[in-house]
Amino acid sequence: MLKKILLFGLLCLGILGRAQEYPIDYTFGEKYNDRYKYSNLLAIEDDGKGGSILVRAYYTGLILKPKGYLIEHYDENLQLISEYNYKLKDGEFVDGYFRNGQLYLLFLDYNIEAEAYEYWVHRSPIEPFSFTSEKLLSFVSAPVRQPLDKNYYNRNFNSGFTTTVLFPENRNSFIISTHYKKGKNNRHEIYLFSSNLKQVMYQDFSSEIEEKNYAFERVEVSNDLSRVFIIGKAYFKKRRFTALERKFQYELIRLTPSGITNLTFDSEGKYSESLTPLFNQGNLICVGFYADRKDNRYNGLAYFRVDPSSMEIEVKKYNPFTEQFMYDKFGQEYDKEIQNLVFKSAVVTPDNHILFNAEEYFVTQSVQANSSGGRIRVERYHHNDIVSAKLDPDGNTVWARNINKSEVTQGDGAYTSYSALTRDGKTYFFISTAADNPQVLNKERIIFKQGLSRNRNVFVIQLDELGQMSYEKIIDSKDARLPLMVSSPLIDAPEGKILFYAKRGTKKQLVNVAIH
Repeated sequence: MLKKILLFGLLCLGILGRAQEYPIDYTFGEKYNDRYKYSNLLAIEDDGKGGSILVRAYYTGLILKPKGYLIEHYDENLQLISEYNYKLKDGEFVDGYFRNGQLYLLFLDYNIEAEAYEYWVHRSPIEPFSFTSEKLLSFVSAPVRQPLDKNYYNRNFNSGFTTTVLFPENRNSFIISTHYKKGKNNRHEIYLFSSNLKQVMYQDFSSEIEEKNYAFERVEVSNDLSRVFIIGKAYFKKRRFTALERKFQYELIRLTPSGITNLTFDSEGKYSESLTPLFNQGNLICVGFYADRKDNRYNGLAYFRVDPSSMEIEVKKYNPFTEQFMYDKFGQEYDKEIQNLVFKSAVVTPDNHILFNAEEYFVTQSVQANSSGGRIRVERYHHNDIVSAKLDPDGNTVWARNINKSEVTQGDGAYTSYSALTRDGKTYFFISTAADNPQVLNKERIIFKQGLSRNRNVFVIQLDELGQMSYEKIIDSKDARLPLMVSSPLIDAPEGKILFYAKRGTKKQLVNVAIH
């Protein structure tokens, strides 16, 4: 009886659970009613006092249309302090961040009267909320279908306006890249802004696009904002390609107040893919994947150590996928191909090893009948296998593992994919699935499938310092009645904490997970 009373007390206090094998605790916040059944989580930020700020776009009406933004402020105990309904209907949300006591929301608007695209920032303190707006940039252009269009494989560089916004990992700044093409007018410009919206740098990139179009993917910025390093795909304009041949090369672009410097990585028989830049001990490290042919297959892990001053490659390593990795993914069927890997996260450990993670991601399309008898095109987003690797300080593979996973969604991707947290040399992957257990193929070969139930379990997969894999169900679907948005958390790596937002219909709550 005493045990039952104690258990009931824990449930009333918020339910504190512990995994059987891993040093993991989780805490459920209070469930709250929510007036908006249909919404998307856009940003989740630390408020600097142990609490969190969430920004959601909400939709109402018989035909769902965006109506505004609901901003939620929670304290360190997962209690809802305040909500603010920012009834802003115009503009496309780009990103949001919290800095120096202010919440910043970045939008791309189209001004019909001026016939121009405009970047606006709306900012407000959080106690209380009181938004003001400021225009950052303006670009004359006819309206286009997707000015912020971004995908991982094919970019549209036809006539018109396209733009990209990228933040470095520490979010101390951001770049805005704009490309406009109409007739002989073909210009590409790059702006660097500090987090307090001061324009720090401008570069006219137009001279670089005579033979190539650039699709920027990731950025690193020095702490003093004097140097910007951008990784991007450079698509060749005037070459002929076979149907399967890749039409681009990865490049590193350095911007300084004095000019632009480009660095290419590829050499004969080695073609880079999905690279990301990292600062480490005065060097710039670029890690990712490579192929040994000009097609869409991957053959291993790539590592480049670059001198950020001279922009010369000091160390270059190509590591073929290990036998363990190939066995994880395919079992005994070694003749299959690895494709569609998209970088997710990377960490440099205190002993200068690099742990980085990716996901097998692709989009499929089909045509299906709708309720009125017509036919519509449907896009499905596939979030499949997790790829994780460890490189030593010289760029050699320590281990590489593949975690088999199969998920597909047509709408909000926040509930699919995964999040990762590295602590004490171990990497923990958090996934949400309706399946009660993964399918064990043999030994450590496991596969997590999406499942059909509305309620979902939360699993943690651990890769230790040696790359040994294990897994544990840490939250049962009977406890987690609301599904967690596992791919959109707030991660506090130094403290080993990860905060998830859980929502279904008109109910919502926060879930905090701590690794000790």
